[in-house]
Amino acid sequence: MKKTTFFLCALILALPLASCGKDDRGDGLNHMYNVPLCGNPQSLDPQFADDPSSNTVIKNLYSGLVSMDQSGKISCCNAESYTVSPDNLVYTFKLRQDNYWFFDSNDNDYIDDDECFPVVADDYVFAFQRILDPQMQSPYASDFSCIKNAKSIINKEASPESAGVTALDKYTLEITLDYPSAEFLGMLTSSAAYPCNKEFFYSTKGRYGLDEDSVMSNGAFYVRQWFYDPYGVHNILYMKRNDKNISEQYQISPSYLSFTIQKSDSDIKQLFKDEEIDCFTTMNNSYNSKKYSVTSSKATTLGLIFNPDDNYFSNQNLRKALALSIDRNDLSGRIGSDISIASGIIPPAANLAGRSYRELSSDSQFSSYNLEEAKKYLEAAKQELNIGSVESIKILVNAETVNSGDLHILSQSWQETLGVYIGIEDVTADEFNRRIADGDFSIALYPLKGDINSGLSVIGQFEKNEFLKKSLGKDFSYTDKILKCQTVAELVEIYRSAEQDIISGFGFIPLFYKNSYLVANKDNEEIFFDPFSESVDFRLAKNYS
Repeated sequence: MKKTTFFLCALILALPLASCGKDDRGDGLNHMYNVPLCGNPQSLDPQFADDPSSNTVIKNLYSGLVSMDQSGKISCCNAESYTVSPDNLVYTFKLRQDNYWFFDSNDNDYIDDDECFPVVADDYVFAFQRILDPQMQSPYASDFSCIKNAKSIINKEASPESAGVTALDKYTLEITLDYPSAEFLGMLTSSAAYPCNKEFFYSTKGRYGLDEDSVMSNGAFYVRQWFYDPYGVHNILYMKRNDKNISEQYQISPSYLSFTIQKSDSDIKQLFKDEEIDCFTTMNNSYNSKKYSVTSSKATTLGLIFNPDDNYFSNQNLRKALALSIDRNDLSGRIGSDISIASGIIPPAANLAGRSYRELSSDSQFSSYNLEEAKKYLEAAKQELNIGSVESIKILVNAETVNSGDLHILSQSWQETLGVYIGIEDVTADEFNRRIADGDFSIALYPLKGDINSGLSVIGQFEKNEFLKKSLGKDFSYTDKILKCQTVAELVEIYRSAEQDIISGFGFIPLFYKNSYLVANKDNEEIFFDPFSESVDFRLAKNYS
C-alpha cells in the first residue's frame, strides 16, 4: 500500500514537469518582484542622485527622450522622433503625446489623487536648467557643458534660463549646442536628462525626491509607499505599475516592485538564499549558472593608486619600478574568472557606437613590461629617498570588491624580481572608503567606474574625484576635448590620448577589469542591469514561476 501511494505521488509531481515546456509556461506578466536595495535611496531626484539604490528606483520611476539598450544602441523613448541639423548643433525632438506624469497621494496641494497629465517640452527645459544651475550642484553639470551657454551658467556668468534648451511648442523640444558633440546623444540616455515638472518641483518646498509625497512618475512605475527607519528592520519602498504609460511603444511587464531596504550585501545574499527576493547585484559571484541566471559585465577597472603624501610612494621612480615590473602575460593565466588583465583605463563594458570601446582601441598599446628598466628606476628611487631598501607595506583592498588572492600572485612577483615585499590588507567597504578619504594608506587597489555607460564618465573621474586628481600629480582636463569630438574616430583618438596621459603619470596603474553581476532565479528573464549606474531595470522583466 505504501509503495502504491509513493508511486502515485511521484507520478503527480512528475506530470507538471513533463507538460510544462518553455512554450507552456505562460506569458510571465504581472509578477510582483521582491528585490533588495543596499541602503536607503539618498534621493529620487534624477538631476542630483548618484547612489546605486537611488539609481535603481529612478530607472523604474522615470523615462527620458532616448534610451540605450544592452548593446549600446540608442533609440527613441519619450521622443517620438528627432532630427539633427546639418552642422550637428541643433537637436529637435518631437515628443510622444502619450507619456504622462502620475502622482498617487491622498494629501497634496498641487495635484488630486490619481490625477495624471502629459509630459511636455517645458519639463525637459526645466530639467536641463536645474542640471546647469550652480546652486543645484548637480554632479552631472560638466557632462552637459556642450549645451549652448552651459559654461557661462556653470561659472555663474549667465542665468540657467539662458541655456540652449527651448520648448518650440508643447511637444517640440529644441536643444542647441555650442559645438558639435558625438557624445551628446549618449549623455541624453542618462537619468540626469529625465524631465522635471517645474510646478510640482516647487510644490514640494525643498523636499523634491526625498519622500513618497515628493516624487512624481513619468516612467514604468510610481512610488506607492516609502518607509525608512534607520533603527528599524522593516524598511520598504513599494512601487506599482504606472498603467497610464502603457502603450504599443512602451510596455511594462511586472505589476509591482517591492523593494526591501537592507543594510549590507551579506543581508541581501541571505535573503536570496532564503528565497525571499528574486534577484540581486554583486561584485563577487559564487552562484552556479546552471541553477541561477547570472549575467556579468566588466565595467570596473581595478588599479593601484598611491598616497601622494606617502614618504615612499610620492616618488615617481618607485611607482615606475612597480608598474614596469608587472608581467601581465604571466598573470593572465593565473587569475580568477571574474577578472581579466587590464592595461588600459576604460573597461570593456563601456560602449561606443554600439561596440565595446576596447574593440575599437585595444589596451595592448599600453602594455609596458620591462623588468630591466624597472630595476633601474628602483635604484634611482632608492638614491632619491636615501634608503637601502623599501620597507614592507600593504596594499589596501576592499574585500567586498575583489578576491585579494589574485593580488598575492603579483606581490610574490615583486618580491622575487625587485626584492620589494608588498602585502595585502583586506578591509570592509566602509573602512576602505574611510581610509581612502583620510589618506590612511600607502597603496590601494582602487575600483574605477563611470556613472553611466560612457568613456567620458570613466575618464571624467580623474577630474571630478579630488583624490584621483591629486594622485596624478599634474593638470588633467579632457571633458571639453571629449565633448568637442564630432566623430567616433575622433573620440577613439582622444580617449586613447587620455588613457595614455593617466598611465604615463604612474598615479593609477591599471591591473584588472572586474565583473559586476546580476544574479536571479532561473524563472526570471529580461531583467536588465546597468553595471555603471548599478541600476536594475524591471520594465520588461518576466517571471515564469
